[in-house]
Formats: sequence, structure tokens, C-alpha cells
Amino acid sequence: MAIWKHLRGKTTTTVLLATVVLSLATVLRAWDPPPVAQLRDRSFDIYQHLQPRPYADFPVRVVDINEASLAQYGQWPWPRTLLAQFVSRMTDLGAAVIALDMIFPEPDRTSPGRLAGQLGIADPAEAERIKTLMSQLPDHDEVFAKAIEQAPVVLGFAAVQIDTGRRPPVKVGFAITGADTTKVVQPPFIGAAVNLEQLDKAASGVGALSISARDKSGIVRRVPLLFTDGSKTYPNLSAEALRVAQQQKSIVVKGTAASGEFDTGLPALVDLRIGDFRVPTTPTGELWVWFDYDRRERYVSFKDVLDPAKEAEIRPKIEGQIVLVGTSAAGLLDNWPTPLGELVPGVSIHAQAIEQIISQQFLSRPDWADGLEIVATVVFGALLTWLLIALGAQYAALAGALIIAAGLALSWFAFSHGGLLFDPVYPSIGAATTYLAVIGMLYVTTDREKKFVQRAFGQYLAPALLAKLVHAPSLMRLGGETKQLTIMFMDVRDFTSISEKLPASELVDFMNELLSPLSDAIQSELGTIDKYIGDSIMAFWNAPLDIEQHPLRACRAVLKMRDAMHDLNARDAFGFRERGLSAVKIGIGLHTGEACVGNMGSQRRFNYSAMGDVVNTSARIESSCKAVGMDIVVSEEIVRAVPAFAFLEAGAMPLKGKARPMKLFGMVGDESKAASPEFIELSQRHAALLAAMAEGRIGDASKALAHCRALAGSLMANFYNRFEEKITEIASGERLAQVI
Repeated sequence: MAIWKHLRGKTTTTVLLATVVLSLATVLRAWDPPPVAQLRDRSFDIYQHLQPRPYADFPVRVVDINEASLAQYGQWPWPRTLLAQFVSRMTDLGAAVIALDMIFPEPDRTSPGRLAGQLGIADPAEAERIKTLMSQLPDHDEVFAKAIEQAPVVLGFAAVQIDTGRRPPVKVGFAITGADTTKVVQPPFIGAAVNLEQLDKAASGVGALSISARDKSGIVRRVPLLFTDGSKTYPNLSAEALRVAQQQKSIVVKGTAASGEFDTGLPALVDLRIGDFRVPTTPTGELWVWFDYDRRERYVSFKDVLDPAKEAEIRPKIEGQIVLVGTSAAGLLDNWPTPLGELVPGVSIHAQAIEQIISQQFLSRPDWADGLEIVATVVFGALLTWLLIALGAQYAALAGALIIAAGLALSWFAFSHGGLLFDPVYPSIGAATTYLAVIGMLYVTTDREKKFVQRAFGQYLAPALLAKLVHAPSLMRLGGETKQLTIMFMDVRDFTSISEKLPASELVDFMNELLSPLSDAIQSELGTIDKYIGDSIMAFWNAPLDIEQHPLRACRAVLKMRDAMHDLNARDAFGFRERGLSAVKIGIGLHTGEACVGNMGSQRRFNYSAMGDVVNTSARIESSCKAVGMDIVVSEEIVRAVPAFAFLEAGAMPLKGKARPMKLFGMVGDESKAASPEFIELSQRHAALLAAMAEGRIGDASKALAHCRALAGSLMANFYNRFEEKITEIASGERLAQVI
């Protein structure tokens, strides 16, 4: 007993709670689900915003197929002869490499041989003659392939996760030490979109254009330098362009377990060596791109390259340069968001990756960063818990803020001075979560009695109302206000028969078992329970707090009540099945309109309630459930307020105290039910039934009724029985009129 009392002490409970929270935070961080990873990436994006990579004039250029080029040469794709002319021109200008950020998977549709069959010449002999002559003209793809063969050209391919049955050629040799790239590079691609074989064969290199599969938020942060299909390794466009520019035949890939590298037991890549340049990578072979703001100095317009008048201006920008060719034209859909908030052409991302490699300015995230961040989370949380116990909430909060600020400062220092990426956010959130959890536990322990009172009143009032009354006692004064309310009445069917068959104590148990889940359904949709009247509930929405779309909230609540009732009966929660009693049924009426709501009663005893005609009407609608044959009946005002739900018109019904009959509707279901093909057909058949009855077409009405019964099933049998009775009454009236 002494040990139990000790464990219940506040200090021990605080430590236990902090331990649990920190354990959960550690497990979540070790699991690293997408939301946690994206939060970490967002913090790194902020760092890049604060300190983007400074631009310098590296030997890297982007030849841009921009809007002006499209205006000059027409709609893309252009004839391959134009691209062949461009490649030859780039060779003449002295480009070190020409990397095309595009794919040519289909033959050129403008080739003479392909055009010959599309001329539509009526005379067969003439058509054959023209076709023979045109087929003797050079094929555009052959012209393009010859131009590529005579130039240092790198073509692209796209790695995809569908089986295309195609693979690109591998033009580079890989010298791999340590980890096997085919086992480390993730995810392996299943298929590829590749160029025509003759073009790939002519090219000096072929590299992948695809971005990182890890950047699921759409923002490009990493570029995979290597790809694999599970059996072969492929370079990306940036790595291949840099290799060809240096006239290298291979790329050296180093992984864990290589000579001089620490073997962690988990295979991972360490870096690449491309000619003179070492490139540190992530464990899966990706490069973190450190972006600069996209500069126009990096770009040359495609049309200017082919303009002889601009050779003096263009040659210095191309000669000896690594040239990547891509598009910024909006219509060609190759623009990507970066951490700096810019939309840049995909070719710019490859260009900036090459610039980083040349400048040897890298972002890196050490393989021990995850472990460090987990330790920081635990240390921060434990330190905050100790400060909370020792100093109290106010001083602990101040000390915690200083600790978190210090963590942020260290993370920023590592980025700004070493390009190292350490997450400052998750340890801070973990520590703050621990602090808040402990504060919450202390608050619950200290104010147990107050919470008990609040929970007791919460059985009758919506939580939002309870919170407002706790913080604003002035609401408890007598008085009221007029506003739009949605009113609900619920009643148990055949309650008198049930009460006759149960002892008083069991009847109370029955009512408690029934009303609890029904009340929960009301409060889950922000409803206020006005009162329990025997076996009935009165509730309303939009008071004392304003509730947006309160008729919709009310409709959702009554559907939850229907589901709760089905569940109670299905599991025989009342024990009626063994007594031979039938399932419990309820009726619900719903109406919306203007009412007076407020505290009503005496100075000593009062109740927050609603009064008005809308209240009386709601009660009468509930009383009509049996006559309508549905468990939920609503007014036309509800149908107009919630048009997306599934309702069926029951017709005009006389209500006690009302001078005129009121049009009522049975509620079938929510939006998904209303949008289902079955209900759409039922609704159409039901409309046809109403129209036939209104026009006295007995035969058509009977047919429509039969269709409705078949579609509605047994659950709405009573609803359509009433329509059968009306049809019979109409038919009897017509026969009587004929006799008279």
C-alpha cells in the first residue's frame, strides 16, 4: 500500500508521464513517417531561404527553349532536322558537352517517309510515285543521329514504376567499391521511357531525368545521381554530362565497407568520383541541391544560338561550357518548385547540381544525424521535466524557450558554416510536447474536483457550451435572445409496452443504456441537449454558440443516432432478445426556424432552453414518424438547408395544432447515399410516383410504387405501405365518382 501511495505522488507521476511521452516521441522519430520527414525538410527549406547558395559564373549554361523560341520555330516537338542543325551549331561553337533534358521516344512525324502516307492523293499511281520520291529523302531521325554521333551529346531517359519493357543503354563504366549500388539505390525502377535506339546508340552518354522519389511534397530538394533497375546501375543527366565533358569513361562509386570507410552494418553509399570531382551523396546516392535564386545569366535562348547575327555574343557563352538544353515555356510543363519558393525549369535543377559539384559547395546530412536528433529530443524533454519539477511552470517555460533557442542556433550554425543539415524542429517539438503533457497532467491532478463537476454538467450540455459557461458566468443570468435554431425531438416507440414488461430498476438501466450513445451522437455534432422528457430527448443547434451550417450538423447527428440504435439492437445491448421482446425503435423529428433561447425559470432555479413555434412544430413532426413510416422525418426547411442529403418526400401531413398540412420528408442518408446510383434511381422513381398520384394516374402510380419497393428494400416497407394506402384511396374515390 505504501508503494502504491508513493507511485501516486505528483513527482513520480510526472516522471512516469515524461518517460512515456519521450518514449513515444523517440519511437515516432525512429519510424520517421512522411509528416515528420516533411516537417524536417521544411526546416531545411527555411535555411536555404535565409542563406541561398551564392551564384557564380561557372562553366555551365542552359540553352532555353523559351516562349520566344517557340514563337520563332513553331509548336513543339520540332523537326529533328532543326535539332540536328542545333547540335551541329553547338559543336561549332565549342560546347564541351550538350545534354538534352528531353526524350525522343517516337520517330519524327515530319520525316518525308512518314509524311508520304498522309498526303491524301486520290490517284494511286501518283500517290505511289510521290511516296517513292519522298522515301528517297533523308530521314529526319537519321539526320539527327548523325549530328549526335559527331558531337559530345548526352540524352535523357525517365525512370518509371510501370513495366514498359524498355531499358536505356549504359554508356558509362562504374567502378564500385563497398556497398552494391543495385541493393542500395532506392527505389529500383520497373520500366523506362527511352529514346529511339538509333539516337541512344549515337549519343556519348545517357542519363536519367527523374527527380527524387523522396520529395513527395512536390518541392525538389534532392537529385538522384544514380538509378537502378535491380540489375544495372545508371547515372543521372547531371553526372553523365559532367563525365562526358571531362572525357571520362567511368564513374567511381564508394560505399560503406570500402577501403577507408567505416562499416555500419547497413549498406549505404558515401560518395562518387566523376573525373576531377568528388561528390558526397546520401546513403541512397542522392545529392542535396543547394539552390540559388535562378539567374538569367545562366540562360541562353535557343533561337539566339541559331541566329548567325548573334554569334559574337553567343560564342563566349557556349565555348568550353557544359550546356544543358531544356525548356522554361509554360506550355511544356517542365517547371518545378524549389525550397526558395521559385518555379524553375527542370533543366535548371540539373545545371545547379553541376555547379555545386564544380564549386564543391555541398549540403550534407551525416548518417549519424538521426541518432543525434533522437538523443537531443530525449535530453531536451528530460531537462524540461526536471526544470518543471524544480522551478515550476513559469520558470521552466522560460528555461525551455532558451534551450530550444540554443538548439535552433546550433542547427543554424552547422548549416551556415558547414552546409550540415540537422533538424532543430523535432527535438524542440518533442521537448515542448513533454512539457505540455506534464503541465496538463498537473492541471488535471490539481483541479480534479472542478473537472468532475464539468464532466457531470457535460452530460447535458455540449462541450463548447460548457466551456463558454465556465469562462463566462454572465451567461447564467436570466433572459433570452431570438435566433435561428435547428430543433430535434426523439421518442422511443412503444415505450409504454416496454415499461409494462420491465421492473422499475431494469427500466432505468434500459433508459441509461439507450440515452447515453444517443446523447453522445448529439454532442459530437455540437448539439445542446435541452432536456430528457421520460423516454424522449429535446436538443437544439446554434445556441448558445453560433454553429455554422447547424441544420447540416443536426442531420449528421440524427444519422449517428440511427447508427447507434442499429448497433444497440444488433448486439442486444438491452437483453431483449432472450426475453422475447422486439427490437427497440425510435422516431426523430427535425425542423429549423426562429426561436427564443436563453435561461428560463426563477432566480434560484433555471434552465437553458428554447421556446417558440419551431419547437412545437419539431415535436409534432416527431409524432408523425409512425404515420410517415420512417424513423427520421424532417421539414421542408431542413431539406432546403441541407440539399445534398438523401431525402424522400412523404407528402403533406396534418400536424396537431397546425391549420394547414405540412410537407414532410423521410431522411434516407447523407451525401454519399444521395450520390449513390441506387438512391438516384430511387429518387427518380419516387418523383414519378408522386407525379402519378397527383395526376390520378393509378396504373402509373402502381408501377412506380412497385419499382420503389424493389429499390428501397424492406427497411422502407412501412414508408411505401402508406403510399399504397393512398393509391387505394385515390382509386376508390375515382370508382365512387364513376358510380355517382
